[in-house]
Amino acid sequence: MCRSIKTLREPYTAEVTPADVDAAALQYVRKISGFRKPAPHNAAAFDAAVAAVAAATATLLAELEVRGGRSARPAAG
Repeated sequence: MCRSIKTLREPYTAEVTPADVDAAALQYVRKISGFRKPAPHNAAAFDAAVAAVAAATATLLAELEVRGGRSARPAAG
């Protein structure tokens, strides 16, 4: 696991913004694809992947339950 990845759920982060979710999604897609910025012919696929990962991240954060029965806060986005 990359040490620079920021944890986006309690107890580490009190509030997650849409910008936090988007940044995490972009970081993930960059890591997986191996590209910091895609070539023009790959931009649509890259952008679609970032959007899909951001949506999945928001869903995950909204549905996680923190130990002790507390519900996770509403998802950003």
